[in-house]
Amino acid sequence: MALSDRLIRLASRRPLPRRTLRLRLTMVYGCLFLASGAGLLAITYVLVAHATVRPAYVRGSVDLGGARLPHGHRSFSATLHSSAGEAVVASVIRGQRISDLHQLVTWSGLALAIMAIIAAGLGWVVAGRALGPLRTITATTREISATNLHRRLALHGPDDELKDLGETIDALLARLEDSFQAQRAFVANASHELRTPLTLSRAMLQFALADRALTFDSLKATCAEVLDAGAEHEQLLEALLTLAQSQQRIDRSQTFDLVPIVQDVIRARRKAAAAHNITIHSALHPATVSGDPRLARQLASNLLDNALLHNHPGGEIRVTTDADARDATLVVQNTGPRVPADEVQRLLQPFRRLDTDRTAQSPGHGLGLSIVAAIAAAHHATLNIQAKRNGGLHINVGFPKPPGSPHPPAVDKAQELSLPVVR
Repeated sequence: MALSDRLIRLASRRPLPRRTLRLRLTMVYGCLFLASGAGLLAITYVLVAHATVRPAYVRGSVDLGGARLPHGHRSFSATLHSSAGEAVVASVIRGQRISDLHQLVTWSGLALAIMAIIAAGLGWVVAGRALGPLRTITATTREISATNLHRRLALHGPDDELKDLGETIDALLARLEDSFQAQRAFVANASHELRTPLTLSRAMLQFALADRALTFDSLKATCAEVLDAGAEHEQLLEALLTLAQSQQRIDRSQTFDLVPIVQDVIRARRKAAAAHNITIHSALHPATVSGDPRLARQLASNLLDNALLHNHPGGEIRVTTDADARDATLVVQNTGPRVPADEVQRLLQPFRRLDTDRTAQSPGHGLGLSIVAAIAAAHHATLNIQAKRNGGLHINVGFPKPPGSPHPPAVDKAQELSLPVVR
């Protein structure tokens, strides 16, 4: 009893060897060869066992005594069909056939076993050579970390599935490298932007406390300035939170129309547009999309705020919604300063402004278009930004229409011109 318990504990301590892919492929090759050889042996056995056997003939001699035959012959040989002879011959042939079949099975089974061992060995070698690039991929991928994402597999060899896998992993590493670099830049820029209002608030408080002639009015003014800096800080934090939320995957999608959302956004910016003497023209046609209405409202708000913020007095903003059989589009155009064509894509990155000088008093935090790009990506929408020749931007957001949505009715010119114009 103690011996059995000891054996059980010993067996439980020693783990079974890992069944690698090479071992499994070798087993598959060997089993397939063994099954194919056994099937061929069975077919051969059946064919030999059911082979046609010719009927047996018994050859005997008959003596006719003194009877004289032509040409002086006293006896003749004749072939006689004898039942007893046929039975003897059939028994002999049957025994010989059984012996031959037994030898066939024995030697064929021995040959099959030898060839199965040879096939397993060849399968092991072939599997090892075929999985060589896979081992290279595994070893190189293990060595790649966040500090050396620039490394690539760069597999050489035939254009097969393993090379496709290597190229796919290289493309993934390239995307990860870009993402890590963007993340590092984002953290650095966010740290700088967050440190600025905090440093300003601390400096104002320290200056006020160090003033020996501090009065109630000066302290009140300093507190008001600190509150303004805190409000700017709060706006930046809210923008960062919105950017983080917009980069997440949409869990629940709703089908909604862009027109009411855009109308509310335009209505909320009437006073700001009037204060800057900017005219907002709108031509809103039904545009049904699927996604998060809250994020869509944030996208429209950021586009309008960007168009208002980077404009000049007496400028214009044109907002259009439309839909066709495939996409529902939101277009925002604005006048303003000229934007170099090669700077357009850079504006989509966080904290990127047209004026690269951080000390310049440029409006905004440089997150508006970044949030727009993140929301568009979350909705699988296309974002096309073009710099206008006379200044300003032309931004087109194309949302994929939900399946089964009806085609919007045609809108005539009278209906389009009757839509409100905000001044």
